[in-house]
Amino acid sequence: MPKPISPGTILEFWYSKRVRERWFASTLVFDGEVRESFEVLWDSAVDGRLDDWAATPEGTLALVIVLDQLPLNMFRGEAKSFATEARAIEIAREAIDKGFDKALAGDTVSFLYMALMHSEDMADQERSVRLFRQAGLEKNIAFAEHHHDIIRRFGRFPHRNEILGRQSTDAERAYLASEAAFTG
Repeated sequence: MPKPISPGTILEFWYSKRVRERWFASTLVFDGEVRESFEVLWDSAVDGRLDDWAATPEGTLALVIVLDQLPLNMFRGEAKSFATEARAIEIAREAIDKGFDKALAGDTVSFLYMALMHSEDMADQERSVRLFRQAGLEKNIAFAEHHHDIIRRFGRFPHRNEILGRQSTDAERAYLASEAAFTG
C-alpha cells in the first residue's frame, strides 16, 4: 500500500530544484511524470477529500498547487487542465482573507497568488497584481500585470478559447496572431 501523500510531500516536490526548473518550461516527460504521480491525488481533491488541507497555510498552498498547477501539467492541451481552477481560486481567496499568505516563507507564496493571476475575473487580477507588488515578488509582477492587461482588454484569456470550445472574437484572433500574444 503506497504511503498517503501529504501537503509536505507536495511542497517538497513542487519546490525542489528539479521541479523549479520545469515550472515554466515543462516537457512531455515531466508532464507525464506529474500525471502518473498525482492524478489520483488530484481526483481526491476534486471529490473534496483534501479539503482539510486548507486548515493550515502550508496545507492550503499545497491544495492550491494540486488544483491550479498540477492539472496544467497533467492535462496540458485539454479543457480538463482548467477544471479545478475555480476551486483553487476560491481556496486562495479564503486563505489570503485569513492572512495565511503572511505565514508562507519567501517566494513560496507566489503560487497562492498565482491562482488569482489565472482567474478571468478582473477583481482577482487587480488583487493579484497588488499582492505580488506588496510581497516584493519582482519576478512575478510583470507576469501578473500582463495577465491583468489581457483580462482588462478581453475579459478572458483568448489562448484558452480553442481548448475550452469558446468562439474567439476578431480582436482576440488578431491578438493571438500577433507577436505580443500570450499562449501559455
